[in-house]
Amino acid sequence: MARSPNPTVDPALDAAALLRRVGFFGLFVVVPVVAQVARRASIILAPIAVVLLVIASVIDGRQRRLGPLGIRLLGSPAFLAGMLVVLWSALSLAWTPFLGSAAERLANLVAVILLTMMGYLSLPDRMRSANLYLLPLGVTVAALVAVLLGLFGEQLMRGSAEDDGALNRGLTLLALLVWPAVAWLRSRRRDREALAIALAVAAALAISPNLTQIVALVVGALAFAVTSFRPRLGVLLTAGISAGLLAAAPLLPFIARPIGAALFGPLAPGVLSLKSWQKVVTSEPLRLITGHGFETALRGRFAGLVPMNAPTTALFEFWYELGVVGSLAAAFALYASIRRAGRDNPLLVPGAMAAFASAFTIACIGVGLTVIWWLTAIALTILVFVAIERGQFRTSRPKISRLRRIRDGEMG
Repeated sequence: MARSPNPTVDPALDAAALLRRVGFFGLFVVVPVVAQVARRASIILAPIAVVLLVIASVIDGRQRRLGPLGIRLLGSPAFLAGMLVVLWSALSLAWTPFLGSAAERLANLVAVILLTMMGYLSLPDRMRSANLYLLPLGVTVAALVAVLLGLFGEQLMRGSAEDDGALNRGLTLLALLVWPAVAWLRSRRRDREALAIALAVAAALAISPNLTQIVALVVGALAFAVTSFRPRLGVLLTAGISAGLLAAAPLLPFIARPIGAALFGPLAPGVLSLKSWQKVVTSEPLRLITGHGFETALRGRFAGLVPMNAPTTALFEFWYELGVVGSLAAAFALYASIRRAGRDNPLLVPGAMAAFASAFTIACIGVGLTVIWWLTAIALTILVFVAIERGQFRTSRPKISRLRRIRDGEMG
């Protein structure tokens, strides 16, 4: 008896599937775990993983077309406002006193944007669940590693100067990636597993002495809870508060300083920092329009242009460097992006709002405006959310009783 021929096996497609699996394993597992012990893990490993995804999409032809995507982006107000921020940053090189370092930092920013676009184009329109389940696995393992480092860090790391601050960066990445992991599990109706991962990350952050990630997780949890019960209200609050704080940042020291002085005393470090911010605003009000130029908030501290105790927050740095044009454009881009994230896939909206709130909180507490590892962490979070959004194509299977009725009807 003749056997039916075996289906044709395409080695190229198998190689593409393998490269894609390795790329996702790198993004979802290796980067979060290694980031807990190596300061430059996300900067080095994330681009490698994205390149693997790009190569896989080129081999099997599953990448998105650049033309339709470009037309769609050019019609997006959020994208146009973001590009205005990048363009204004480039124009500010003409009046920044630190041209060399500013040009280098701008090049890093553009490189991260291009890397994100490459990753976005290389993600398939339909993601396999097997690849996406790597995300909660990676977050869980990273949380366990962070717990061990928090408890036995001195014995495990031996006080290595090379990896000093690595755990802080790793926990920051963990505070961001926990929300897409929770969103993915909830979309698969695995609420218990989602709660377990959230508790594991909370334990890892609680053991660390740095409060930045803890505050970010709490704010993200509040945004998640509000959006879960009132989706429209949660989106409006997240978008309005984030964009409003960024747009009205120069007014904050005048409002917060009297309150802080009454609660903690006029000589408290935070109050003195707000006083320095207030002095910067009042001494050069005209520079609020153009800004002082890219990279001046950081470099200016060591050159005597900015007080050493000035805030190290994105709210201050946006206005000091880019002025009203860059800051208001960034505020509009943030508002439009958050509102756009709340339109599709209702199951993912609470996680997206929590990620937005956590990232904005971290930026407000003290991460530099264009620190490369921070930009990479945000880009990675964006790609992860795009991936889980493209994994939502499954529909519910028909019940057996319904199948029987259909079969009986066909037989009748």
